[in-house]
Amino acid sequence: MTLAKAYVIIAKEHNNLQLAWELSSRIRSCQLLLSKAAMRGEAISLDEAEPIIKSLSSLIFKSQDAHYDLATTIMTMKSHIQALEERAHASTVQSTIFGQLAAESLPKTLHCLNIKLMADWLKKPSLQPLANENKNSPRLVDNNLYHFCIFSDNLLGVSVVVNSTISNADHPKQLVFHIVTNGVTYGAMQTWFLSNDFKGATIEVQNIEEFTWLNSSYSPVFKQLLDPDSQAYYFGGSQDFRVEPKFRNPKYLSLLNHLRFYVPDIYPQLEKVVFLDDDVVVQKDLTPLFSLDLHGNVNGAVETCLEAFHRYYKYLNFSNSIISSKFDPQACGWAFGMNVFDLIAWRKANVTTRYHYWMEQNYDRSLWKLGTLPPGLLSFYGLTEPLDRRWHVLGLGYDPNIDNRLIESAAVIHYNGNMKPWLKLAIGRYKPLWDRYVNQSSTYLQECVTN
Repeated sequence: MTLAKAYVIIAKEHNNLQLAWELSSRIRSCQLLLSKAAMRGEAISLDEAEPIIKSLSSLIFKSQDAHYDLATTIMTMKSHIQALEERAHASTVQSTIFGQLAAESLPKTLHCLNIKLMADWLKKPSLQPLANENKNSPRLVDNNLYHFCIFSDNLLGVSVVVNSTISNADHPKQLVFHIVTNGVTYGAMQTWFLSNDFKGATIEVQNIEEFTWLNSSYSPVFKQLLDPDSQAYYFGGSQDFRVEPKFRNPKYLSLLNHLRFYVPDIYPQLEKVVFLDDDVVVQKDLTPLFSLDLHGNVNGAVETCLEAFHRYYKYLNFSNSIISSKFDPQACGWAFGMNVFDLIAWRKANVTTRYHYWMEQNYDRSLWKLGTLPPGLLSFYGLTEPLDRRWHVLGLGYDPNIDNRLIESAAVIHYNGNMKPWLKLAIGRYKPLWDRYVNQSSTYLQECVTN
């Protein structure tokens, strides 16, 4: 068929329209046969294929007899292949852009949920005193309890993280969740967590906009947010195809996304916390993480260098001497999403100061392109304790072929990638693992789904 298609082009170029028509007719017969075989799910029989192959072969011989020599055929096929490659590349770029846009968008149901909850926050005067009462709970600073922090404006994502952690905990009343969100989502987040039952666990919701200490004189990422070049790069909607669309995702310059580097500033009285991303599901009791020996290290994390592309040289620009003089390019990468932070060791090692240094060095995006992982690899270099891989299994947001046994044994599964479980883009076989922790009985959610 491929050879016949090449001869169709050559025949047309030589104005032999009859031959081009006959070749096209036989090609269509081949395509029809393949289609039928695909529809019925059975192999093509020799009796079906032989007459079509014979007639197509005779036409190819006829084309060769018409002096369409091999060199002409090769040149035509090369130009045909080049044109197809260009079309394929354009389609890939377009598909990536559409996929990125879909991943960044907020589904209507979630938007509706935020609006309904925010409306109740403003209408129900009893909610705000309750929220103020929670802020003063002594449990928030009790180091005998198990503290988890989540920084996000994704209400449903955060609720699944909290629900799944509590559902799989042996002693839910000993858990404390510290949630930080933005001013837009704060009221909705408070209403949700004040209106639902969480088996005695303590839940604190804070507004990042009330962190007056987090300003441009202290935080380099805050300074970058105010920079016109950074704003144009991340928020300007540029269609420069030389830059991968994911590199321009505004979440990479989001204060909430970078808040993980300020955990000791936010919780000065705490000694140890577990950090969770908003796209994880907890499947096992996580309290044993708090008794793990980190051997003086700051960050307990699962390493990801079983695959070669998760080593330092894949995340950082080692052609820059600032990087190459201080770091091993073959050093093993690790994952954010489920991390144990020893805050005593953090303060002693001045990790936040390290982070500030590297963010300032990367003002022109010459050391790395995107995200919080590269500055994390630099800031926690030599301060990370590898955890058993079963604590944190990644890839459910992009890899459809993860072994079921690995997923079942995981304490935390992570939907990192664009195919988030709350989107229609989600990978079907992993979605039920997330759906089971969505509070489907919530009247807010039911109304939004119905409408």
